[in-house]
Amino acid sequence: MLIGIPKERLPNESRVAATPKTVEQLIKLGFSVTLEHDAGKRASFDDESYIATGATLSDREQVWQSDIVLKVNAPDDEEIALTRAGSTLVSFIWPAQNPELLSKLAARQVTVMAMDSVPRISRAQSLDALSSMANIAGYRAIVEAAHEFGRFFTGQITAAGKVPPAKVMVIGAGVAGLAAIGAAGSLGAIVRAFDTRPEVKEQVQSMGAEFLELDFEEEAGSGDGYA
Repeated sequence: MLIGIPKERLPNESRVAATPKTVEQLIKLGFSVTLEHDAGKRASFDDESYIATGATLSDREQVWQSDIVLKVNAPDDEEIALTRAGSTLVSFIWPAQNPELLSKLAARQVTVMAMDSVPRISRAQSLDALSSMANIAGYRAIVEAAHEFGRFFTGQITAAGKVPPAKVMVIGAGVAGLAAIGAAGSLGAIVRAFDTRPEVKEQVQSMGAEFLELDFEEEAGSGDGYA
């Protein structure tokens, strides 16, 4: 069975659906893998690193004719037109928000596995790509905030005087929020967090942050384990 990995087409998208290590594991399981030229270039994986695992390189049209296509972002109309009837697409789809996209894929007789719909439970942990991306987003948010802040997050005592630590407020203590709390705390900031779900209070406090409590008539939560 052939797995195809196309190059992501969105501007500023540097992710790729599979790393050379992942491709190597797929090949060991008996799959054949082909990638579009430079599919992993923006993720710092050159074509040679994939070829070394036993994968092949193909043009975009051939990749989309694979039995299974692995992709980060949902396909656009041009890519949908390249799909083969009976193939399987594994990607972030956001089906509830994209009924038109699902209709187009169904018309092409494509089986879709929406990675964003994987529930956040222990049994599905190895498939939880959404949490992985949220973890990166939370960490990156603090990196960007530190850059814009313009000075150390941690407190400083220098010959010129004392500099207090930065105070960081994180709104939402889901996967991304907890990652942001951890990153800000590791940089020495005083971290406070707020969430409409009171059950996350212990998680916030376990990471050394202060949980801000407000009185609400209704509490918010989700059935899939995500914030």
